[in-house]
Amino acid sequence: MEKFIKNLPKAELHLHIEGTLQPELMLQLAQRNNVSIPYTSVDEIYKQLQYTCLQDFLDLYYNGTSVLLHEQDFFDLTFAYLLKCKEENILHTEIMFDPQAHTQRGVPFEYVINGISRACETAKEQWGMSSLLIMSYLRHLSEAAAFETLTQSLPFKERIFAVGLDSSENGNPPSKFKNVFEASKKEGYRLTAHAGEEGTFDYIWEALNLLQVERIDHGNACLEDEKLLNYLIEHKIPLTLCPTSNVALKVIQHIHEHPVKTLLNKGVIATINSDDPAYFGGYLNENYWQVYNHLHLTKEEVTQLARNSFKYSFLSPAEKEKFIAKIDDL
Repeated sequence: MEKFIKNLPKAELHLHIEGTLQPELMLQLAQRNNVSIPYTSVDEIYKQLQYTCLQDFLDLYYNGTSVLLHEQDFFDLTFAYLLKCKEENILHTEIMFDPQAHTQRGVPFEYVINGISRACETAKEQWGMSSLLIMSYLRHLSEAAAFETLTQSLPFKERIFAVGLDSSENGNPPSKFKNVFEASKKEGYRLTAHAGEEGTFDYIWEALNLLQVERIDHGNACLEDEKLLNYLIEHKIPLTLCPTSNVALKVIQHIHEHPVKTLLNKGVIATINSDDPAYFGGYLNENYWQVYNHLHLTKEEVTQLARNSFKYSFLSPAEKEKFIAKIDDL
């Protein structure tokens, strides 16, 4: 089954590029850019990969982002992830990036977008890798700050496909960003948002009703509300679930508690993703393996998860059909 998962064509819809910063590259970039970080070895960083909550992770995550200063840094970061995609037979990826994590440190927006998009273009030229970019607003900052980021993005709009909402969920409901999401939609961006990871199911309702998102990132809390479950099923709203992330951040205590099988059985559209794989101990194939192994998914359910990943991506209908055909040809 491990070989089947490795060879299975897949898309990844919930991936934070800053969360792919491996300890080795973090130290390399810190040295290259003369940035002081509170870690002196790879082992020391790995020891930090134990969290009691989302905020523990975010503290380490933002220490990591401090080493990203130049366009080449963002290229190196992104290209390393895309090489992993090639290795894992991920044919399409929708990469989230957090410009505010960099611009508030004085890094120009153009350095971020140029480095990431150049890596995506290089991977497309070299092996046909398909990718789209999702610009995420940091929810622990103000909506005014998100509007500044929206304005900064407009000269590069042709390279950014969608906007999202991430960072500290508790105390930062989707309703806080209603106006900037409305403005983003008017600019032509597609919409997604993190909701129902640490927050309650009410946050999922807000993301749907107030932000008008097409997808829910995480969404575990939907099981707490039967009306919401029925809405997700009826309106075909997909969830981008992240199993190893949920365990690492104590959203669940053990992988066998993950709701993906329950959600599939109820008719909810689920996809599997790695979230921040450098920090949560598993890229996409490891996430597939974990849910297969601990939840006793059938081969057909694993295949359905992969099919969902293309069908509910932001790709065009023709591109979706092309990739799903590769699954059907297995």
